[in-house]
Amino acid sequence: MWLKACLSIITACSFAVSAFFASPSAQARELVTMEKSYPLGAIVIINSERRLYYSLGNGMALRYKVAIGKEGFSWAGESFVQSKRKNPGWSPPPAMRRRSPYLPVYMPPGPKNPLGVRAIYLGWSEYRIHGTIDPNSIGRAASSGCIRMLNSDVTDLYERVHIGAPVYVIR
Repeated sequence: MWLKACLSIITACSFAVSAFFASPSAQARELVTMEKSYPLGAIVIINSERRLYYSLGNGMALRYKVAIGKEGFSWAGESFVQSKRKNPGWSPPPAMRRRSPYLPVYMPPGPKNPLGVRAIYLGWSEYRIHGTIDPNSIGRAASSGCIRMLNSDVTDLYERVHIGAPVYVIR
């Protein structure tokens, strides 16, 4: 009986580990090495790769697939995590509402909210890293400048990243 319980636990643990380190096609995030070293807890977004890296230090990172800004809306530079929100409401910026006047002034949290289940607000802009209700946009240039992630991935990143963490966006 004891041996059977131990084997069940070992099997469950090995399944969890193999699921976490599965190939990119099987899972969106993966553990990778980085060529350049970034501070522990930093977020690095490489637009050309359409990937976000969360630095674990010592040249290691978690890599996530993301959607980036469309042509004319993508950006590069440095910022920091200003705040984080679970189940955020959404207020489209004035410029976005001018381009798309049908957009609401405010959209409460919920299944139709384009920010998904989590939002990580960047310090100097209207841009944020957030979930999405359109998982097919991941891997594409699809947003108005924000970085979109699968809801499961943004939830994972949200739990890891701290207020004040540096954010580097590279072309």
